[in-house]
Amino acid sequence: MSGTLKLYNTLTRSKEVFKPIDDKNVRLYVCGPTVYDDAHIGNARPVIVFDVLYRLLRRQYGPDHIVYARNITDVDDKINARAARDYPGLPLNEAIGKVTEATERQFHADVAALGCLAPTEEPHATDHIVEMVAIIERLVARGLAYIAEDNVLFSPTAMDRYPGVPRYGSFARRSLDEMIAGARVDVAPYKRDPMDFVLWKPSKPNEPGWPSPRGIAVPGRPGWHIECSAMSMAKLLTPFGGGLACDDPAKNIFDIHGGGIDLVFPHHENEIAQSCCAFNTERMANVWMHNGFLQVEGEKMSKSLGNFVTIHGLLTGWNGEPWAGAVIRYAMLGTHYRQPIDWTLGRLTEAKANVYSVAGYTAKRDFNDERAYAQAWRDKPLPSTEVLEALQDDLNSPEALSQVSGAISRIFALKDDERIQLVHNMRFLGLMEERQRPSLTDTMRISNTPKELVNKATLKYRDYHVGQANGDVQFSGAAKNWLKDHHFLVTDENTLEYQTNDAAAHGHIERLVNERNAARSRKDWKESDRLRDELAKFGVVLKDDKNGITTWEIRL
Repeated sequence: MSGTLKLYNTLTRSKEVFKPIDDKNVRLYVCGPTVYDDAHIGNARPVIVFDVLYRLLRRQYGPDHIVYARNITDVDDKINARAARDYPGLPLNEAIGKVTEATERQFHADVAALGCLAPTEEPHATDHIVEMVAIIERLVARGLAYIAEDNVLFSPTAMDRYPGVPRYGSFARRSLDEMIAGARVDVAPYKRDPMDFVLWKPSKPNEPGWPSPRGIAVPGRPGWHIECSAMSMAKLLTPFGGGLACDDPAKNIFDIHGGGIDLVFPHHENEIAQSCCAFNTERMANVWMHNGFLQVEGEKMSKSLGNFVTIHGLLTGWNGEPWAGAVIRYAMLGTHYRQPIDWTLGRLTEAKANVYSVAGYTAKRDFNDERAYAQAWRDKPLPSTEVLEALQDDLNSPEALSQVSGAISRIFALKDDERIQLVHNMRFLGLMEERQRPSLTDTMRISNTPKELVNKATLKYRDYHVGQANGDVQFSGAAKNWLKDHHFLVTDENTLEYQTNDAAAHGHIERLVNERNAARSRKDWKESDRLRDELAKFGVVLKDDKNGITTWEIRL
């Protein structure tokens, strides 16, 4: 893969050339979901963003040389509250299991529909309690954490005694007052300082609990921040000769840590503090990447405003319409990952037009040579140089999509090699996985329609033609949109009519006729015949006179 990968590093506030610690292996950790409720569209953004990065790294270094860990947080107060609410008649631990299993299953289904590859590692917090306890005990032994009323708290002020670790607050670049306000610190009499944060806390009698660090007799459970420190180290350091048992600071650092911008403080600041102090390193990860905020139709997303949108809700129906996963992904990638994004119906509608065009015009019948179709769907997509260069420039997905949309704008006229490249670019961006093809379940029925007209209208979109039932013709939602885009109108009587007086429809036909004339003038008979067939699908009949003048009419 040509070109140099540059990434914006939150740690240095600059765009840098990416150089992995091990030039043959890359280690990436991204904060994953807390499985107490369906993931919302804001949660989808980091999943999609870092999936694009993962695809790019796999291409550059090889899929066997990337470890991508994305955790599952299955220990949390919100999970406990949800379990108690939804299953009041069950023991809490059993209820928690039902909530976390169902929520995780839905999350996996949702992100798969968005075209995201599975990470190589998906650690669960409950599987790494031992590592959490080990880190906590190291921090207590080094005087950076203390036990108080069966809690273990980290002391940021104690970091001053260790010059080899970063200063607390330097990552988020916040003053003490800003950190106190931003962290919404819990007031507790056993705290030595308001900024001290919880590493471990005692479990209530009915809550999940595990053996506590030394010095605490009662069972407890970890705080949120320590979970990610332990899981990232367990999955990214041990396979490369480091891990929790290693005292060599150089081996306790990994390459990239990602997440949403809202995690910079306190979550990532606290991760850095406890990880660096436990293993005496100057940094936890070399590169920190954060995606921007998301709002819905110009407002902050919240349940109180009624604009809370889940991934599953988009897939099954938002604003009266289900949206294909590829459409959601395309809309998301239209804004650079570090910029805020406004999630709007217009954005989705535009993305839909592009995705459905590619899905409709890259079927086997659209290639002049069947071998070209096979080449388009080869095992490994080969993205264009322009798409690669855009993504190598700090994941500039809008620029990459501009290369795609340019091809889409002239999709009727694409030659086989151009159509192959379009499919490869879409696939590399995660926009044409087989599971993302527009759904066939959203059907419409068209009755009392001349069969010859229906056949003409559905020829081009027959990939999405469902069939016939009770004498009525059924179309998928994709076919319905194609019909609308190509000026077939479903009337109130549920009949299908072609809007022959529509100026835009005539303009579209005229463009195809002119393209055919140009092909004839250069004696490209194959292209001329293809365009004639294309026009025939709209009921257009061509007449070529002896002077080379072409006229046309619609016969339905």
